[in-house]
Amino acid sequence: MTILDDPTDWPGVRRHLAARGLRLDADPAPKRFSGGLANINYLIHLGGMPAVLRRPPPGPLPPGAHDMGREHRILTALPKALDFVPRGLHLCTDPAVTGVSFQIIEFRAGRTIRDHLPADIATPAHAAALSETVLSTMAAIHAVDPDALGLGDLGRPEGFLRRGVDGWRRRGEASATPDSMRLISELGAWLDRHLVPDGPAVMLHNDLKLDNMILSPELRPVGVVDWDQGTRGDRRFDLGTSLSYWTEAGDPPVMHELAQMPTAAPGFLTREQAAVRYAAITGCDLSDFRFFRVLGLTKLGVIFQQLGALHRSGATTDPRYTRFSALGTGLFEVGLDVAAGRIF
Repeated sequence: MTILDDPTDWPGVRRHLAARGLRLDADPAPKRFSGGLANINYLIHLGGMPAVLRRPPPGPLPPGAHDMGREHRILTALPKALDFVPRGLHLCTDPAVTGVSFQIIEFRAGRTIRDHLPADIATPAHAAALSETVLSTMAAIHAVDPDALGLGDLGRPEGFLRRGVDGWRRRGEASATPDSMRLISELGAWLDRHLVPDGPAVMLHNDLKLDNMILSPELRPVGVVDWDQGTRGDRRFDLGTSLSYWTEAGDPPVMHELAQMPTAAPGFLTREQAAVRYAAITGCDLSDFRFFRVLGLTKLGVIFQQLGALHRSGATTDPRYTRFSALGTGLFEVGLDVAAGRIF
């Protein structure tokens, strides 16, 4: 666990659900899912049926982060258009229950792939299929009509990219280390100079990668999870975010230390090939895509730097967090390499 003790008040949750006609089973007891560095997810059983209870981490939360209400709204609407989106079942916004808002989500069974390919699918053919799964799933999300689902007012698409540049620079400066402040300044200045106009607003996941996808035996999506950053905005931002995790065999060591997806394995598309494939599926013009690559790496570097700040402040003793500040700095350096055209 990130925090030493389980932060969820299970008797409080049980009372809250019982008052609404929902029975939280004691047997089997709630079980926390492994992995993840932010929101906390548990496998629970309601009246004998599996479900997922999802909540933010304990402690102070950055403004706008871990928004359970936003995610519940998305999970109530999107399943009408996309069968791989699990349904939102319940939202509690009363902090008196367990200290934070939480939600209950439909459980989807399947396999999740993290930083390496399991032995039974460690082949180039399976890697190629997984590349296609990620890109086609993203394209399907972007093809949804938010207005038809009642999500036409989600987010603020106007000025989306300008706010993204300013917001991630501001967050980076607030959590900077002496090693990273100069890099953040250089990245912010480059992004200012190369800012592109906002493209058409589409539905964005904002963190699509393999460990946020639950897959069938055929490696097709049966669940796409972690929608708390979901919004409407420029589709190229979503692609840039996903390709920030997309490691290649010849990448700098920091990209391999990132260990978010097994895309350095033989058979996976390269980042450039993935971008070309997404453009072929969607018809999207990626002529200005370097801007989105730099912004995506800046965003990811700031996120790891913020996680590292939790360790530096003593808010967590989780040993995984020890290297996160240095990892964030390394990602900023990769961002400058992309800006200079040394890396796609």
